[in-house]
Amino acid sequence: MRVMLNGKFVAAVAGLMMAVAVPVSAFAAGDTIKIGVAGPHSGDLASYGLPSVNAAKLVADQINAKGGINGKKIELLIEDDVCKPEVATNTATKLVSDGAQVVLGGICSGATKAALPIYMDAGLLVMSPSATNPPLTQSGEYKNFFRTIAPDDAQAQLDVDFAIGKLGYNKIAVVHDKGDYGKGFAEFAKKFLEDSGKAEVVLFEGVTPGAVDYSAIVQKIKQSGAQAVIFGGYHPEASKIISMMKKKRLEVDFISDDGVKDITFIKVAGDSAEGAYASGPKDTSNNPLSIAAVELHKKTFGSDPGAFFENAYSAMLAMTNAIEKAGSTDLAALKKVLQSEKVETPLGAISFDQKGDAIGVGFSVYQVKNGAFVEL
Repeated sequence: MRVMLNGKFVAAVAGLMMAVAVPVSAFAAGDTIKIGVAGPHSGDLASYGLPSVNAAKLVADQINAKGGINGKKIELLIEDDVCKPEVATNTATKLVSDGAQVVLGGICSGATKAALPIYMDAGLLVMSPSATNPPLTQSGEYKNFFRTIAPDDAQAQLDVDFAIGKLGYNKIAVVHDKGDYGKGFAEFAKKFLEDSGKAEVVLFEGVTPGAVDYSAIVQKIKQSGAQAVIFGGYHPEASKIISMMKKKRLEVDFISDDGVKDITFIKVAGDSAEGAYASGPKDTSNNPLSIAAVELHKKTFGSDPGAFFENAYSAMLAMTNAIEKAGSTDLAALKKVLQSEKVETPLGAISFDQKGDAIGVGFSVYQVKNGAFVEL
C-alpha cells in the first residue's frame, strides 16, 4: 500500500488502522519518523551495539540535513537491551510505547528473538545488522524481521570447511555458550562436521557464560585429543577460554564466529589471541560507500567503527530507502520495496529474499595477526 498523507487523509487512515489487526504506521502519526535502535549499549557486549547506534546517527543526520524523508525528519529512539532476552522484552515494549515506527536491532540473537513478537504485534519492521540465528528468518514465524548479515548455518559451514579443507584437521571439539546464537552455531558446526565424513566431533559441550574459570572445559578439550576447537558464542567467554588454553599450554587452533571477531576479543585475550581464527562479514573496505561511511565515523566520533558498523549502516539505508519509496512505514509496504528493489550500501547492492535474508552478503574467515584480524 502506498500512502501519501496530508491533513485530509488522517481520518481515513485512522479508520483503516481500526479495521485491520496490525496497526499501520504512517507519516501522519507525528512530526517525525521514529526509528528505534535496540542493542547492548552498556555491559560486556556494548562493543557490538554502540557501532550500530553510531551508524544510525550518521545516516539519520545526513538524511535530516537534506530535509528528511518526504518532508519528515528522522528521530532516533535509542534503548539498551544489554543483549539479555529478559531486558529486550522491556526494551521492545518501551520502543513501541514511545511510538517507534521501524526498529534497527537487535544485536544478539537471543535478545532479538525475545523482542520480535512484541514488535510483530505492533506491526513494526525490524532489521538487524548481526542477529544470525537461522530460525529468525527460516522458521517463517517472524514476518516482520529482516537482517543485513548471513545466517549462522552459512558461517558454520565456512568454518567447518576451513578446519577440514584448509587446516586439514579430522578431530575437532565443538564448544558453545548455551545461548540461542552460540549453541545454534555450534549445532550447525557439529552437523556439518559429521555430515562431511572427514572429521570426528570428539567433544560437544556448553559452558556457562560469565564464569570466572574455564579450566574444566580446557581440560576436556585436551583429553579429547582435539586438533582444534570450534567455539560458538561471544568474545567475553572466548577470550577467557583461549587465555586458559595458552596458560595450560594446550596448543590447538581456536576457530570461532562473528561473535568473537571483535577488537575487544584481542584486547582482552592479549597475546593469547594471536593466531586465532574467526568468521565474520566479508571485508568491504574497497567499497566506496564503505570507505565514505568509515571516514565519516572517524571524522564524527574520532575513532574507527566497531563490529557490524557497515551492516548497521546498510540496514539504516535499506529501511530509510524503503520508507521513502513506500511513502509509509506500513510493514507490508516496506516489505514490498525491500524484497523487490536493490539499494546501494557499504555491503554492496543488496535486496532481501522472501524470508528476510539479505541477498549479496556473506562471511569470510579472519585470523589474528600482529594484534589485528586479517581476512584470509
